[in-house]
Amino acid sequence: MATQDTCCSLSPYFKVHAGKLAEFKKLTEAFVEKTNSEPKCLYYGFCFDGDIAHCREGYADAAGLLAHLENVGALLQQALKISDITRLEVHGPAEELKKLSAPLAALKPQTFTVEVGFRR
Repeated sequence: MATQDTCCSLSPYFKVHAGKLAEFKKLTEAFVEKTNSEPKCLYYGFCFDGDIAHCREGYADAAGLLAHLENVGALLQQALKISDITRLEVHGPAEELKKLSAPLAALKPQTFTVEVGFRR
């Protein structure tokens, strides 16, 4: 049975500075540990291709995504001292994306609106 889809995902891609990959990977462990307690987080993890890191993350709704950003804000600031965000995407249904527009504006994400699909 399908339910109303409110799921929002955030997809940041990081270019880790030269010589900082081990330090960045250590930070990802802290991100995962801190995020694990978030009740609206559906999935969360880091993927790597050399010195490029991608955080694969999804939340029950826009409120969950925003709560996550608040929760990991200090860690993100540490990560941005040793990496740069090269791409940022946010995915979700239009009603949820509206709730993210102003709070995420400074990050300038590319926004993808779910138009066809289902959620179980």
